Amino acid sequence: MDQHIAESIGRPDLVRLDDRLVCLRFETMKVVSALAAVRHLLDTGAVRRGDTLLDSSSGIYAYALALACHRHGMRCHIVGSTTVDHALRTQLAVLGATLEQMEPCSDLKLDQKRRVERIHEILAAHPEYHWMRQYHDDIHYLGYRAVADRIREATGTEGLTVVGGVGSGASTGALARYLRAAPGGPGDVELVGVQPYGSITFGAEHVSDPEIIIAGIGSSIPFGNVSHELYDTLHWISFDAALAGSVDLLGRHAVFAGLSAGAGYLAARHERERAPERTVLFVAADTGHRYVDTVYARHREAAPIADLAPREVTDQSQLALPWSRMRWNRAPAAARAAAVSALTQGAFTSYMNNVNH
Repeated sequence: MDQHIAESIGRPDLVRLDDRLVCLRFETMKVVSALAAVRHLLDTGAVRRGDTLLDSSSGIYAYALALACHRHGMRCHIVGSTTVDHALRTQLAVLGATLEQMEPCSDLKLDQKRRVERIHEILAAHPEYHWMRQYHDDIHYLGYRAVADRIREATGTEGLTVVGGVGSGASTGALARYLRAAPGGPGDVELVGVQPYGSITFGAEHVSDPEIIIAGIGSSIPFGNVSHELYDTLHWISFDAALAGSVDLLGRHAVFAGLSAGAGYLAARHERERAPERTVLFVAADTGHRYVDTVYARHREAAPIADLAPREVTDQSQLALPWSRMRWNRAPAAARAAAVSALTQGAFTSYMNNVNH
């Protein structure tokens, strides 16, 4: 029996949708990483019960961290995106979390940058707060070990392709890392990352989506815990294409999931068609409730997914909407991205040393 609702919410469902197509469906995926991260911090003495944990979020992680703090008797402070809706604000308030929400902003890249700046301001005023650094600390990988074990038991690791949003790198990256570290050998696990246009993580910042950057699976700032060398293939998928995927996923398979799941579903179907001998599993990180007005209410606008196919590219300069695919071949981060990441990490280390001393 679970001792807290967060443990139940964080446990995903494995649903076989079709021959060789499996959905890993979460109610709220980041509860898995937040619970394990907070437990690890407590076990190692990095924080104590009653301390305040701080982070920035576009929505899912805010709820996850609030639940983890509730579970372990911690205080929670969130710097939230403009995308945090009324339902989530209400839940955070009742759970006892403090939310600072950014002013409305049509540019989510600017919104993300402002949130990080605000985190630094809060830490300067409250050095006793612990910054969870969901975008930079690989303790957020820890919670996915049990999920990987469950996948291994259900599907095995021979001829398995895992598809999902890259985001901070903690979910898909962790699943691939743990699945490839299986007892008895790494098996044959391929990792396919899904990105929005405009994300800098794999070099698509020069292509903008006229609708919106899909919050949660891309980034306008360097993320320190994305392991580029874990990914075999990348798909860049626009809002319109992801909307079509989400609507088809609900209509065809009755899975009501978020926009990133629609993007992952499109990529997974394509990968399955390319490799008929492989089982393809895609991640549905959250339910579709917060996308009712922005996605599902527009279901009549959705293009038939049979009409959609990715443009095959060999270089990011060839990227084009609505959907592009490129083999990454487990390459390390591009030199420029690596340099930017190193500078960011160096600035962060310097900053933390100044705060702690």
